[in-house]
Amino acid sequence: MNRKSRFFSSLFLAGAMAFSILGTACAEHHPYRVYDPYYSDYHVWNDEEVVYYHQWARENHRDETRDFRKLRPEEQKEYWNWRHAHGDHDHH
Repeated sequence: MNRKSRFFSSLFLAGAMAFSILGTACAEHHPYRVYDPYYSDYHVWNDEEVVYYHQWARENHRDETRDFRKLRPEEQKEYWNWRHAHGDHDHH
């Protein structure tokens, strides 16, 4: 490979990595539906739901930055019980 080819290969690789990282970060901000198996309903996980999740996490001494989908099932159940007892909840 000549110097020019290596430069463009490196540039392409750097661009692909940046796109991958930005794509992952941006994906976290798009609403998605979450099924609540304990109440047999769906919730739209959007900015409003994130506010409730953060409130629950603070009140229950949990890590606010942890993705809800990565919580243990028992913790998700605790959240849904809390959530249905607090405020308006979206069903879609």
